[in-house]
This record gives sequence, C-alpha cells and structure tokens, in this order.
Amino acid sequence: QEQLVESGGGLVQPGGSLRLSCVVSEFGFSSLAMTWYRQAPGKKRELVARITSTAGSTSYSDSVKGRFTISRDNAKNTLYLQINNLKPEDTAVYYCNADPKIVINGNIYWGQGTQVTVSS
Repeated sequence: QEQLVESGGGLVQPGGSLRLSCVVSEFGFSSLAMTWYRQAPGKKRELVARITSTAGSTSYSDSVKGRFTISRDNAKNTLYLQINNLKPEDTAVYYCNADPKIVINGNIYWGQGTQVTVSS
C-alpha cells in the first residue's frame, strides 16, 4: 500500500532536539528526491529541506539552515530530519514528500504528518 508515515514529533523545550522519521512505502523511495515541509497554525505549508535520491546534495530554507539536517537511509526506505536548537517558531506539523510531489488520482498525496511543539 502506498504510504508516507511520519513520526518522531513531540513537545520539547526551546533549545531541545528531535529526530523526525518518514517511512515511505511503494513509491520507489531510493529513486526519489525527498523533502520535508512544515505547516504552522494559520500559515501555508512551507518547504524546509530537500535531499537528492543518493543523498549527494541537500538544501534548506533560510529559517532552518544550520539547525536542521535532512538525511535518508535508502535500505530502510526512510527519510529523517534532525532538528536541533528548537525555537517556538518551529512549532508546526511536519510532513515529508517527494520532489516532485507524489500525486495520486490527480491530488497531491500527504501523510498524516507529525506534530512538533516547542514551548517552555
């Protein structure tokens, strides 16, 4: 069954760290460039990180550069996002997707996401 399953979120204090995971099923993970997006309450979903299929290249939005690290394990069909020095403005639901995005029946497919809340 085709799936994107994100996990690893939680409630953390400012300055803390989290490692998010995304297990990708039935989409040919190892051949896909992959991305992490996030959507904060009342805001549009934004791209925060991208990694090529072989992990040879990564890129980040300016707001997370130096704090977030995207990586992947093609043998495990899993994408990761290491988040360090968390800030309250990182509070959002985090989603993974491919680049270009996965489309099923004409609609962009998203998993359920994983909630990250940064608060003292």
